[in-house]
Amino acid sequence: MRNATKEALVAARRPDSGGVEGPVISLLANHFLVKFDPSLKVYHYNVEISPNPSKEVARMIKQKLVESNSGLLCGAHPAYDGRKNFYSPVEFQNGKLEFFVSLPIPTANTGSPFGEWNGFQQKQNQLKVFRINIRAVSNFDGKDLSSYLSNESDDWIPLPQDYLHALDVVLRESPMEKCICVGRSFYSSSTGGTKEIGGGAIGWRGFFQSLRPTQQGLALNVDSSITVFHESIGVIPYLQKRIDFLRDLTQRKTRSLSDDERKEVEKALRNIRVFVCHRETVQRYRVYGLTEEATENLYFADRDGKNLKLIGYFKDHYNYNIQFRNLPCLQISRSKPCYLPMELCMICEGQKFLGKLSDDQTARILKMGCQRPKERKAMIDGIVRGPAGPTSGNQTEEFKLHVSKEMSRLNGRILQPPKLKLGDGGHVRDITPSRRDRQWNLLNSHVFQGTRIERWALLSFGGTQEQKSNLPKFINQLSQRCEQLGIFLSKSTVVSPQFEPTQVLNNVTLLESKLKKIHRAASNNLQLLICIMEKKHKGYADLKRIAETSVGVVSQCCLYPNLGKLSSQFLANLALKINAKVGGSTVALYNSLPSQIPRLFRLDEPVIFIGADVTHPHPLDDSSPSVAGVVGSMNWPAANKYVSRMRSQTHRQEIIQDLAAMVEELLDDFYQEVNKLPKRIIFFRDGVSETQFYKVLKEELQAVKEACARFPGYKPPITFAVVQKRHHTRLFPFEINPSSNQNQHFDENIPPGTVVDTVITHPREFDFYLCSHWGVKGTSRPTHYHVLWDENRFTSDELQKLVYNLCYTFARCTKPVSLVPPAYYAHLAAYRGRLYLERSESVAFTRSSNIISRVTPPKTTPLPKLSENVKKLMFYC
Repeated sequence: MRNATKEALVAARRPDSGGVEGPVISLLANHFLVKFDPSLKVYHYNVEISPNPSKEVARMIKQKLVESNSGLLCGAHPAYDGRKNFYSPVEFQNGKLEFFVSLPIPTANTGSPFGEWNGFQQKQNQLKVFRINIRAVSNFDGKDLSSYLSNESDDWIPLPQDYLHALDVVLRESPMEKCICVGRSFYSSSTGGTKEIGGGAIGWRGFFQSLRPTQQGLALNVDSSITVFHESIGVIPYLQKRIDFLRDLTQRKTRSLSDDERKEVEKALRNIRVFVCHRETVQRYRVYGLTEEATENLYFADRDGKNLKLIGYFKDHYNYNIQFRNLPCLQISRSKPCYLPMELCMICEGQKFLGKLSDDQTARILKMGCQRPKERKAMIDGIVRGPAGPTSGNQTEEFKLHVSKEMSRLNGRILQPPKLKLGDGGHVRDITPSRRDRQWNLLNSHVFQGTRIERWALLSFGGTQEQKSNLPKFINQLSQRCEQLGIFLSKSTVVSPQFEPTQVLNNVTLLESKLKKIHRAASNNLQLLICIMEKKHKGYADLKRIAETSVGVVSQCCLYPNLGKLSSQFLANLALKINAKVGGSTVALYNSLPSQIPRLFRLDEPVIFIGADVTHPHPLDDSSPSVAGVVGSMNWPAANKYVSRMRSQTHRQEIIQDLAAMVEELLDDFYQEVNKLPKRIIFFRDGVSETQFYKVLKEELQAVKEACARFPGYKPPITFAVVQKRHHTRLFPFEINPSSNQNQHFDENIPPGTVVDTVITHPREFDFYLCSHWGVKGTSRPTHYHVLWDENRFTSDELQKLVYNLCYTFARCTKPVSLVPPAYYAHLAAYRGRLYLERSESVAFTRSSNIISRVTPPKTTPLPKLSENVKKLMFYC
């Protein structure tokens, strides 16, 4: 085991020069080649600024420092990362330098933001002085990076991160000066415009950029991106847009807030930065909360200790009558009483919206980011050549960098779709998806394994009388559609359909008693519960938790509006989900995996596919646990049924803490189903960023090996691959027209099965991009598979074929999906675990809402235990 840990520090090397299967397709990728001079030395300096400035002020200080001290900096224009690092192409005069820079920033004590009586207006034009200490850290050239990229030496050497990071900072310098930076993306009014999406939020178009080592050399990955910001408007109109109960606030100026309303307004405004509009100032304030008292009841002490009424102060000093006197004020200090009337405050521009988006907002932002390939390509080309793009400054020349303005050309390959096996009862028993989008239909076909559902019940929440009267028709049509697909769903429910008002979903205790009552009426033997709701409801989370952990029944929810016009497609989709949940399967590969990859797989040597993912709480939540979902295939060679395990763990912890125990349980379940332990383990890990590859490999591979070691003498070969959807590589089909020598760009997505493992992939490690699905809207995002550990010794062709074939076996639809199913199911399982916590999560969030920062993460709430009745079913899909 000790040796395993030692070995695990090195990621798997590419086993060959790439795959060869499938016809070739010409592609462009949004990677722009970056040429650098390996002999150029880069000098790294540490920068300390005191007092500690904001990001915006730090950049102003850097600009002024460089303009005023050209001699001491030897004429260099160093690149600055906005925090503590300078990178310069020339050495400064001294290894240690100290400067003082003054900027016109108000220095008055902001104990009272309206403290003009103590001469604030006069002080406003005074300068604030910053001390800057610069200290040489190291210098390095690019020879090691050049050697690494050219793959000259066979010896394993780590990627020279220091030089790569320095060049990344250099290429970000110009966009940093001109745009608002959010993570690795940049936004400004010149990068593509904005669009209101409602609720006080606004979508901004911008661009993402990242410097990457690839097989062709260094490449700059540039993509258009969109994020949501708070709208820069007055606080009062912002609240009118953001909070439903304040829509009519300007018509009801005397309105006050109840305690619950005040909490909701405080939650919406907390940590937002504002500026005041009743006087000239560049000062910005952060909202820490709201005052307990209404504005008309607020007093504050002036410098002489005299108590002044806030409303009177504004009337005397600004001749301003405060309108919304019954609303609280903004509290803009963490510790002292510092108040600002809401109506005099504006939201500062460029603040990322961190709250949960509503369904409408999500739909609008998705529409804003949904461009067909031709349009997206044109946008990316425009960014690279644009006034705020990565090559818009003079930094590239100083550091002898050349960034290509053309996308990378490369060849991909199109893998052929597998032949699929359907149920024996239908006329059509096998099918090869030959349509361009690789979809197939189940006309005259049965699912591979249909189930018999004889004992089921129906529960209705809300709905009009007319909607409820259509239920017998719905039951009849669903039963018929199931029959056509080789699934038996009894035409009559085991207990008569139950009708409840929607309000029952608001009351957890009542909901639980209703579900248990139905279960008892069905003699505690119920295969399925179909729940029909008037509209989407937060009680859905409680319903799932109670059904799966307390009662022990799988459920299928649907909405009354969808039952209005029952299409064959809707009924078929519902039937597929129900069949998978109660133990059936939709499709299997006609040519089993052992026949397709005979070198590694055998019929009598079963293989388990494991998927793992972690879901984290939304950004404003500082207390809820993260939830890990791990699934494992339980049949061979079909490998189309997956059992799940879910655990809550430390808040925002990416490494799966309880992985060894979860994998051990899955191996135990596998043994019970197949009567053998798996000969090989193929592990797909979703949701890991590149910066965490090493840590995940080191800790999670070890956990899988520990799980195996709990079975005497069991040491199967393990392949550990990370699956990434959140990346910015896009592929565009194109062709050179020989007659006109013009490039032809198609406004269509790359076909399913497109695989790329050269040019834009890692120079040494085993990775590839596979687009397994057909992109109906927008531009397809291929999935990136990066193999970190491979004791099974897959060739590129073998692993690519395996992953692509598995994408056809997803239970919920009749088309290949974009993500390998074990990873997809793990994501669904982790999401289900998050649902189980939602009620306790909302309580915990309310409790912790007054805490600004934490020393240690809060105690993790464990997930409720799954009922034995549903534990081995795909209830989560």
